[in-house]
Amino acid sequence: MTRTPIGIPELEAQEGPPVQNATAVRYYWANEYDWHEEEESINKQFLQFTTTVDISAHSDYEEPVPLHFVHHTSPREDAIPLLFIHGWPGSFMEIGPAIGSLTRPPNSSLPAFHVVAPSIPGFAFSPAPTKPGYGYIEAAHTFNELMLQLGYDRYVIQGGDAGGIILRYQASLYPSSVVSGLNNFWVTSPSEADLERYRSGETSDDETAVIELLESFVTQHFGYGQIQQTRPLRLAYAVTDSPVGLAMWIDDAIYNGLWDPTFYGPRALITMTMMHWIQGPYGATRIYKEGSLAGAFNLTHFDDLPYVGQPMAISQFPKDIWYRTPLDWAQRTGNVKVRYVHEIGGHFPAWENPDLLLQDVWAFFGDKVLSDTGVFNGKEDKAQDIRREL
Repeated sequence: MTRTPIGIPELEAQEGPPVQNATAVRYYWANEYDWHEEEESINKQFLQFTTTVDISAHSDYEEPVPLHFVHHTSPREDAIPLLFIHGWPGSFMEIGPAIGSLTRPPNSSLPAFHVVAPSIPGFAFSPAPTKPGYGYIEAAHTFNELMLQLGYDRYVIQGGDAGGIILRYQASLYPSSVVSGLNNFWVTSPSEADLERYRSGETSDDETAVIELLESFVTQHFGYGQIQQTRPLRLAYAVTDSPVGLAMWIDDAIYNGLWDPTFYGPRALITMTMMHWIQGPYGATRIYKEGSLAGAFNLTHFDDLPYVGQPMAISQFPKDIWYRTPLDWAQRTGNVKVRYVHEIGGHFPAWENPDLLLQDVWAFFGDKVLSDTGVFNGKEDKAQDIRREL
């Protein structure tokens, strides 16, 4: 029953996903896609759990938070607890290609991890909030409580997109729990002084690159975010009613964030769409509004987030808006020790370029001095009995 627009072929690349993408997805979804096969595949790939978290002691949000999460433990006794936080329009499934290597690295010289990958409420199988006031800060409270439930009183975090923002809040709020972090979406907007130097032609190559990337993103690609942070319900009627419409809303975000646009096809796109379609996409889109209200960003600008004192590393990939952010810029808002700059890759590195992200994870968290992960040495594994029971 899908009805597609009558496109203008020479303008489609500038204005949204080509109409032929929509018709191809519609055909595949109606004639070849089997959700029950996808369910089986997801259940074979991931060990999944649900719980309920109460954050009322730390937040004005008083509603219980039902939560879905993945939890894979490593057989290594020296494994480090790692919280992976996805973004929009992704899901916990992004960690799939990397999770095996994280829990069972190819050799003993590389650090191993117990991986916890929750679904942000409103995404995948974590029910959407039914009361206002649940945003990135509340997610940070939620995920810290989850880690404590699992027996991980100290842990590291890896995240990008919304996960990168939540990481910053969580590290700031819980400095005794978050040991260090690797962020592939470290938000550092140029200052007025930076922009003045840019207009005068005095910025470095890296400074020029990130200023121009950010300007291009805000003026040409951020329309979806502006809608989601101002009138998310207006959008929700359309994308809740049309599965192919939702798929195209998501497709446009994915396509522009991939290094290799041929990396995924209709099946992967539909499954990612299902992570929003099953419970409805409103909750996942309106988290932008909560982020805006909390001051993380606005219609044309990303704001500075709370300063993070723990050791941080940043991973940069060319198809992301913070690519080539100078290290000294990043250090304005956090204790950023190192940046890893890649020549290929995009916005979804755990999914599209897991080998590159794994290199960064192992390099940073494997340096026990640089990342403070030496604090895990010789520590009694308090979570062992909990993990065995799970």
